[in-house]
Amino acid sequence: MSFREFQDVKPRVALIGSGWYGKCDLFRLLQVAPNAEVVALCDVDKKMLAEAAELVAARQVSKKRPATFADYRELLKETKPELVIIGTPDHWHALQAIAAMEAGADVYCQKPISVDIAEGQAMLAAARKHKRVVQIGTQRRSTPHLVEAREILREGKLGKIGLVETCCYYHMRSSSRVANTAPPETLDWEMWTGPAPLRPYNPVAHPRGWRAFMEYGNGIVGDMCVHMLDMTRWMLGLGWPRSVSSSGGIFMDKASVANITDTQTASFDFGETQVLWQHRSWGDAPDPKYPWSATFYGEKGVLKASVNGYDFLPSRGPAIHKDVTLELDKFPEDATERDLEKHVAPAIRYHMADWLRAVQSRGHPVADIEEGHLSTASCILANLAQQTGRTLTWDATKGRIIGDEAANKLLSRPYRKPWVHP
Repeated sequence: MSFREFQDVKPRVALIGSGWYGKCDLFRLLQVAPNAEVVALCDVDKKMLAEAAELVAARQVSKKRPATFADYRELLKETKPELVIIGTPDHWHALQAIAAMEAGADVYCQKPISVDIAEGQAMLAAARKHKRVVQIGTQRRSTPHLVEAREILREGKLGKIGLVETCCYYHMRSSSRVANTAPPETLDWEMWTGPAPLRPYNPVAHPRGWRAFMEYGNGIVGDMCVHMLDMTRWMLGLGWPRSVSSSGGIFMDKASVANITDTQTASFDFGETQVLWQHRSWGDAPDPKYPWSATFYGEKGVLKASVNGYDFLPSRGPAIHKDVTLELDKFPEDATERDLEKHVAPAIRYHMADWLRAVQSRGHPVADIEEGHLSTASCILANLAQQTGRTLTWDATKGRIIGDEAANKLLSRPYRKPWVHP
């Protein structure tokens, strides 16, 4: 696809968080809208920021080197971007997204949208108050083969679906035992930490390894379950779960510096449809073709879906198999881009196109902030259920856990001064 409708679109774009996925998202936007102008980048790692600026200058049509900032507030004040992409660690999303919205920008924010549920509620309220278009990086909703698989469900070919099993068996939890040390001279660890608890610097945390610590995110549930749960909700038209339960812990790798669970299951009760989650960062996947996936069990068959493809296995009739399309013929630069997940690049492009259409129409994108909040909050509830050892029943109208004030106190994490929780 050439995305011709965006060839003449020239928005002023800024990226906050110029690491791995921030650049992946930004470069896909430039593929969709090649005349967009990246006016500014922000990062607290000077080395990473300088490298990103050079890459952006080489990629964008104008060849201009974007302005660089260490503080997102200064970026927003001085450059006044129209579009802001947020690729920072999860503990920064709320403050940066709300600040961008208040500054008049439409926002593309990576998932999960927040580290606590109150943050997500504040982000949604800000988007509606300031009438901003906010797309969340749950790009399964824009993955071409999954859009096709969704139609199989919408056409009723699986019949009534009572159970969906979602999972992640990737060995993605850090097993490192490296000791804490002084941060690199190029990294402002104080600002990187921001509103999160100030831990000693550990090389695992930066770059890219921060999900090993609950202080900065919500573990594998917040990272991987949010994608599969959001995809399931989108495919089946599900809203809030009635209740969430979860169990797990660090059962296999107690020596690592990581403090996230290596084993965890969760159950999301949607009434007549139950959605189950399981992750373990050890052992083999039951189905090697679907180590990170959702399996829909219906009265007429089974549908297995992942980022790499899908298999529709009806009880009667021929099976259907579809693999992901890479689009390397249309976007050959994908083949050489460092660290790009080539199988995900098309989904990000379509997701960016959907965001730009919503920006033009002032409507809601496919992964609107409200959908992102719902999926994120549901995953956070799973972690809170695991933490408390109790099934948590959710009141979607009040945004509260029913009959459990101790658990309600966990809906908002304390912020480190001088940062103020939104």
